[in-house]
Amino acid sequence: MAMLIDTLKLTQPLAAFNGGVLILPDLKTVVDQKFLPAGMPEKVIKAIEKHGLDVWVYTDTEWFVRDPNAPHVAREQWTVKFPPTVVKTFAGLLGRVAKIVGISDDLERVAQCEKDVQQAGGTHISAARSQPYYLDVTHPQANKGEVVLSISRLLNIPAAEIATIGDMPNDVLMFKKSGVSIAMGNASPEVQASATYVTTSNEEEGFANAIEKFVLNVRSAKV
Repeated sequence: MAMLIDTLKLTQPLAAFNGGVLILPDLKTVVDQKFLPAGMPEKVIKAIEKHGLDVWVYTDTEWFVRDPNAPHVAREQWTVKFPPTVVKTFAGLLGRVAKIVGISDDLERVAQCEKDVQQAGGTHISAARSQPYYLDVTHPQANKGEVVLSISRLLNIPAAEIATIGDMPNDVLMFKKSGVSIAMGNASPEVQASATYVTTSNEEEGFANAIEKFVLNVRSAKV
């Protein structure tokens, strides 16, 4: 998020870890944070490993991996602009877990793992794919739907007046909580069916087209 704050001149709280941490743009002032309940990280890691997926662990301040050469580690490091801490074991690191990620390029295995982890964690976790190859596991109230409600309360804006844009299964929860939802054209049919509108793909200026057509035009029509 750091690379976006100055460029977009952001001044309002940002949601990290699917809403597990709400933080001000100074990236120091935490507004709210939700960690996985005690005992859940161990249970989730065991369930993910049962499917043969690699595991990453995020605390409130650090990202831990056991194999720096595992799939998508290099890509994630380039994306977030900071390296992971490489450890032999996650023992001793599971007291303040904001997010656990299961990773594999076997997309069917990730999808099946999502269902099994949801069943294993029940109401104690939120588990959804943020990419076809990533399974994100967070606190049950750390999801994008709860982010909409948190931002609504913090900024005193009714959720019905909030618009959301996304393209992955973990975006569906925020679609349900916001007044207007827009799915990217590259989203799956299931994600598109959950949205109010569908814009073009991320390779066809989908975000810009969505803002111009479904946000600015709607606002102009009401003036």
